[in-house]
Amino acid sequence: MNVDRFASSFQPYLLSLFRFVTGLLLFQYGVAKIFKFPVLAAFASPPPLIVTAGAIELVLGGLLMIGLLSRTSAFILSGEVAFAYLLGHMLKTGEPVLLPLNNGGTAAILFCFACLYLTTAGGGPVSVDALVGKRQTSRDEEPPFRQAAE
Repeated sequence: MNVDRFASSFQPYLLSLFRFVTGLLLFQYGVAKIFKFPVLAAFASPPPLIVTAGAIELVLGGLLMIGLLSRTSAFILSGEVAFAYLLGHMLKTGEPVLLPLNNGGTAAILFCFACLYLTTAGGGPVSVDALVGKRQTSRDEEPPFRQAAE
C-alpha cells in the first residue's frame, strides 16, 4: 500500500474541512463581537472598528463555512485579519510589540495565512462553489447530438 497515494486521496476533502473550520472559527469571532455571545470582556463595548471587523468576520466567515465565494471571502478575511493584527496586537500599546507571543497575535497571524492559502487553493470539492461549478460546466458542454452531427 502506497501511503502517499492513500493520503493524497483525502487531500481535497481535508481542504473542504479546513475551509469549513477556518470559517467557523472566524464566524465565532463575528458572533461574539456583534451579538455578544459568549459574553467576553474584550468585546463588551467594542469601538466601531471592532464592530466592523465583527461584521466582516460574521458574513465572510459564514460564506467560507458553506464554501460560497470562497476565494474572494478568504482574500478579504486575510487582509482584515492582517489589519487586525497590526492595530489590535502589534500596535495596541502604542509601542510596537513585534513578537506574537508577547502581543497575543498568534491566532491572527495563523488566520491570515490560513485565509491566504484558501485564496489560492479554493473551497474544495464539498462547497457551494464546487456545486455551482459543476452545474456551470454541465451547462457549458455541448449536447452529444451536436458533436456527432459535426
